[in-house]
Amino acid sequence: MKLQGKVTLITGSGSGIGRSAALLFGREGAYVVVNDLDAAKGEATVAEIQAGGGRAVFIQADVTHPESVQQMTAHALEQCGRIDVLFNNAGISGVGVLHEIELEQWDRVMNVNIRGVFLPSKYVIPHMIEQKNGSIINMSSCIAEIGLANRASYAATKGAVLALTKSMQVDYAPYGIRVNALLPGTILTPFVENYLKNAYDDPEAALASIKGRQLSNDLGSPEDVAQAALFLASDDSKFMMGSPLYIDGGVVFGKNA
Repeated sequence: MKLQGKVTLITGSGSGIGRSAALLFGREGAYVVVNDLDAAKGEATVAEIQAGGGRAVFIQADVTHPESVQQMTAHALEQCGRIDVLFNNAGISGVGVLHEIELEQWDRVMNVNIRGVFLPSKYVIPHMIEQKNGSIINMSSCIAEIGLANRASYAATKGAVLALTKSMQVDYAPYGIRVNALLPGTILTPFVENYLKNAYDDPEAALASIKGRQLSNDLGSPEDVAQAALFLASDDSKFMMGSPLYIDGGVVFGKNA
């Protein structure tokens, strides 16, 4: 029970990596605050945590809207009394080379992936300062460290999140708050599965090509990233501060011959 007695708020936890993290945190003793725009998916995550004997509550909120995030934070504190772990997981992908990206598309990726880290942090951190304790996990990506074709907007946001993580750590270390970042490689989430089906004439060939980018020759699973998030959320990582944690199958630091 690595998170026994801790309250964890996970944004975008109705599906994919966020859902896997919520289920794992629940099994590890946390009181899980599940957040998502999709109420049905969020409630389903809560139901599964509760079915396993864990504690959870769903709070619907849009992480790009200040009022919505303020209300979510207030509700979580009223319901649970404190927030020990904030996992800024909510995010969307962005596809396209820079000069072809529509302005609306660019702004949406920026809003969700950067503003969606800024706002929850902004409203949760004052309470962590009062507690003089807390762990914040920001979802970056291995794309923050490498070049990848057709991902200009997504890469820009994930690089920003990594830089923000380091700056936040310097500011909040005096209050006992740790801030670290997850840098996953390509993870086989429902989003990736749908993307392969809709964007390629031969999804199987596309999947094989993507697998070849990893030294592992395979994609990661949401559970792989959830385990890394658990490490950062727990006291097992108490000496990690402002650090990037790679879960990428060897994309960043290796290359197949």
